[in-house]
Amino acid sequence: MKNMVPVLLCGFFTQPLTVVADINIAVAGPMTGQYASFGKQMYEGAKMAVADLNAAGGVLGEPLKLEIADDACDPKQAVAVANQMVNKGVVLVAGHFCSGSSIPASKVYAEEGVVQISPGSTNPRLTDEGADSVFRVCGRDDQQGDVAGELIARQFKKAKVALVHDKTAYGKGLVDETQKAMEKRGKQADLYEAISAGEKDYTSLVSKLKQQQIDIVYLGGYHTEAGLIVRQMRAQNMNARLISGDALVTNEFWGITGDAGEGTLMSFSPDPRKNPEAAPVVEKFRAEKIEPEGYVLYAYGALQAWAQAVVQAKSTDVDKVAHALHQGTFNTVLGAIQFNAKGDVSAPGYVFYQWSKGQYDYYQPKYEFSHGTSHR
Repeated sequence: MKNMVPVLLCGFFTQPLTVVADINIAVAGPMTGQYASFGKQMYEGAKMAVADLNAAGGVLGEPLKLEIADDACDPKQAVAVANQMVNKGVVLVAGHFCSGSSIPASKVYAEEGVVQISPGSTNPRLTDEGADSVFRVCGRDDQQGDVAGELIARQFKKAKVALVHDKTAYGKGLVDETQKAMEKRGKQADLYEAISAGEKDYTSLVSKLKQQQIDIVYLGGYHTEAGLIVRQMRAQNMNARLISGDALVTNEFWGITGDAGEGTLMSFSPDPRKNPEAAPVVEKFRAEKIEPEGYVLYAYGALQAWAQAVVQAKSTDVDKVAHALHQGTFNTVLGAIQFNAKGDVSAPGYVFYQWSKGQYDYYQPKYEFSHGTSHR
């Protein structure tokens, strides 16, 4: 913030000088570890947003300084880095990515007066249990699970289905919401299994899937395990289709699977790269050889919303900014967004994508979604 500092010259104090201090903000997520591709997406988005905001004069006339916090998707490390960010005086954290990290870190931010906006944590508990200063610009697992459950129950009604999760807050939460949505529509799972994230050999799981003649494997987990499971299914001449959630929106998934990933389905919000509002920013990223896939634009949009709320509040004070976030409408690369009383974003519902030939694009189910989710 601006501080008035008296300057001593030749034993006399002159008129105070105005010193402009940086506003410290942070991006927090898995910058290392097996999910580092998502941390990189968030970092690239936040870095570009800071550069663009600073080029436009900063926020309230003051420059932003971006801190980078690595939680490696580990809950204990997330709490540690949350405290580190508090000690560095940050007023906003764009993060975390993994729900298992965001939820415990949110307690630190709430207690210490820091606004948190997650670009990618989808577990409902984050905002259901969170303080007024906790927000997200992505959807929730109960929304995503409902879309997945409907897809499986309606399009694959005769298929034998296995539900598999990785024991994380994100993975288990997503599978359980999908199971509820399936059962609400009269579809039962044929198998419910848990795996351990970080393993390399899922032969025993694949053997069980093959023995049960599973047609659809719905995975609540991340792209690394998903890619290995697909490869190992194909190695055992198993043609079951993999369906999963938004943690597959990285080109690293195809890097693991190669052609074995052909036809994999995943749910994600409507691709912000296709928003007309985002076109100039998308071009800017691509000019720097950065493809704004996955959560790049979600991190960018989180900073845009916060910056506009700060301007409305005329302050970086947590209570004033949180109030502005709850009340306002913000023009971002994600479109015009608002937040409800819990801090969840009013955004288009989840849609499905299909991996094919190393790219993912919209997948149109053979029916209209009952809850009105639109494909565009």
